[in-house]
Amino acid sequence: MTKKTMTRLAAWTLAPVAAVGFAIGAPAIAQSANALASVQSHLKSTSSMTADFVQTDRNGQRLSGKLTLKRPGKIRFQYQKGVPLLIVGDGSRLTMIDYEVNQVQSWPVKNSPLGALLDPDRDLSKYAKVLPTGNDDVLSVEVKDPKRPEYGTITMVFVRDGAAPGGLRLRGWVALDSQNNRTRIDLSNQKFNVAVADSAFRWTDPRPKRRGR
Repeated sequence: MTKKTMTRLAAWTLAPVAAVGFAIGAPAIAQSANALASVQSHLKSTSSMTADFVQTDRNGQRLSGKLTLKRPGKIRFQYQKGVPLLIVGDGSRLTMIDYEVNQVQSWPVKNSPLGALLDPDRDLSKYAKVLPTGNDDVLSVEVKDPKRPEYGTITMVFVRDGAAPGGLRLRGWVALDSQNNRTRIDLSNQKFNVAVADSAFRWTDPRPKRRGR
């Protein structure tokens, strides 16, 4: 497998690992419910965020870039120079643009696992569960549909931080697709509730005979 192929594979795992609406009905235990409530509070208290990210695939290949998030529904993964990929959520759709092959594919943001991160009004207790971490300062929240394992899993990791909205800071997440392609996102230099223009979530359509966005 070539390096370019591995790069695309990792990015695909990041974006559309689970293009599905989640509907998990099992009730959370009280402790998990409290943890989920803390996460929900953080999401509601964070209107925007910027951060540096490092993406690591299952083979250890690492890519870096800049993450920009604006709730509800908007997110941008701007990869490092030389990587011809871009992932953008414009509030309604999550789109991956491959400028090397002029390919564009998209999915509804609400049907992506990243919807759990982008929509602060979604009830986490209905489709997520808290995983044990052995550290009271670290919360790990897994999002998946057990009835549709082919859609994969995303696990978000938060750390307690009194200076962050709701007392939590998103440290990153891990996405695992049905082919066991694992992608890890680690965040650093997070800045919360900063001014982010909607123009940050526009992108240029590389396909022939299409006007740019």
